[in-house]
Amino acid sequence: MRESEGHNTPYRRGSDCMAQGSVTGSRTSLQAAGTGEGDRNSMRETLDCDSEEQEDHEEPEDQPPPLVQQGVTDEPKEGDCQQVAPDGGWGWVVLVATIIVLALTLAFPSCIGIFYTDLQNEFHASNTETSWVPSIMTAVLHAGGPLCSVLVERYGCRPTVMVGGVLSGLGMAASSFTRTITELYITAGIVTGLGFCFCFQPAVTIMGHYFVRRRAFANAMSSTGTALGLCTLPLLANFLLGQLGWRGSFLVLGGLLLNCCVCGAVMRPLRACRPKAPRPLPWETKGLKGRVRVVLDGLMGFLRQHMAFDLFLSNHYYRVYALGVTWMMLGFVVPLVYLVPYATAHGIEPSRAALLLSALGFVNVFARPLAALLLGLPRFQGRGVYAYAFATALLANGLSNCLSCVAATFPVLLVYAVAFGLSMSVVGSLLFTVLMDIVEMGRFPAALGLLTTMESVTLLLGPPLAGKSLPQWMLVDSTGQYTYVFYACSASVSSAALFLMGSFYWLDQQRGGEEKQAPPPPRPGATPSPSWQYRSVSTGAGPGPGVKGGLERVELMYVTS
Repeated sequence: MRESEGHNTPYRRGSDCMAQGSVTGSRTSLQAAGTGEGDRNSMRETLDCDSEEQEDHEEPEDQPPPLVQQGVTDEPKEGDCQQVAPDGGWGWVVLVATIIVLALTLAFPSCIGIFYTDLQNEFHASNTETSWVPSIMTAVLHAGGPLCSVLVERYGCRPTVMVGGVLSGLGMAASSFTRTITELYITAGIVTGLGFCFCFQPAVTIMGHYFVRRRAFANAMSSTGTALGLCTLPLLANFLLGQLGWRGSFLVLGGLLLNCCVCGAVMRPLRACRPKAPRPLPWETKGLKGRVRVVLDGLMGFLRQHMAFDLFLSNHYYRVYALGVTWMMLGFVVPLVYLVPYATAHGIEPSRAALLLSALGFVNVFARPLAALLLGLPRFQGRGVYAYAFATALLANGLSNCLSCVAATFPVLLVYAVAFGLSMSVVGSLLFTVLMDIVEMGRFPAALGLLTTMESVTLLLGPPLAGKSLPQWMLVDSTGQYTYVFYACSASVSSAALFLMGSFYWLDQQRGGEEKQAPPPPRPGATPSPSWQYRSVSTGAGPGPGVKGGLERVELMYVTS
């Protein structure tokens, strides 16, 4: 093949050889019937054409690939070095490790409410100032998603989780030596929260790689880790507070968080080999304009890979889900922070108030496996079923907050904790399953990173706004009334649920209309190309055995692509 010829030439010559071989083979086989020479000649000519076609497909070694000529990086396709998801086996060990990680990370900010009064008395802080500690911790836990996705992409899930365990343990241990509330913001809020982020996001990501067919069941079971943390950490924190005080409790809890390193060690990666490094872009980098172009293109590629801005703009379902979940988080975790102070402010003993969080956790422990089994049934595995189930459970969760305002007694608050825990179990079971359904698994870390970053804004502002908001009648510090906080949480979560329901229904209606207007897919089988040719060729030979009349005619049809 000459260098001046295009890339389409080998396919054209191959088609010509195929047609030539077919005509020659048909003509020769009819002319030399009974001698066997026609078959040998046609086979020889066909092999000659095949050898020419194979030579035409060979490209010179010094010619660069077409993608590099166009200025596009040659990135490896996803899955080239990826093993098949086992859906079991070592995946069950990874599932247990994920449960422990989620129990130690996602449920930990809620147990800060046990130390709420002691922190206020120690630092002479208000409700708003004290509530910044769990708010910063939870916000950094979610805001560090993009940085965590970079570490997961570069080093993998196992090293990232182990680094997160070290950070969270050191942060809580350092918190026991703080002297001001500002220092507590840095150690318990930023350092510990960042360690939680490095543990939580890789644990959720690796679950999607180990389970495909049982993904809904695995995600629901892993979410029981949050429930286990909610029912055990408050009791442990209350026991440590009575024995060691809040400083000794923080030191012991810091050592407990180091167990995340052990959980990260068993998260064996499925990737069998490292992906190829992308080839450098052959752009001109001379001059200021060229350098700025390279920097901007690299920045856009980084944001597109790790922040999923393109998904947010192109995927309508992901955009709706991200906005709804972000608004939901404004009031979803606030009851967990203010439930114990609300109970103690109305004369309930601190030990019984801590029991409310434990009851909420125990309900989640038993409800989330049941939700996993129920959602794993075939009838619940249709398109959009998980999304509507998530929105319905979210609406029930928002309305349940009104139960706490009926009366501030232990029986009423216990009923509220049970109702809140039941709806929370379904929401937690489907939170990541819905996200895995609306985005492809290759973009899940980036999509989760952007979602958690958006959540961090409302998670950071939620508890402080509940303690000191702009309207004077909502101020907990000035009025001492917590009922307005729960009413505001109910309005926030319920409105987010209604937004998700309406938006998903509208998008489904639009998709259904587009599918009806689309042409039906072609039936399987051979479809003639527009360039097919139909000819009637005379063989020029006498009638063969059993053929009456004159010359025999052979009809040929060429189908080219």
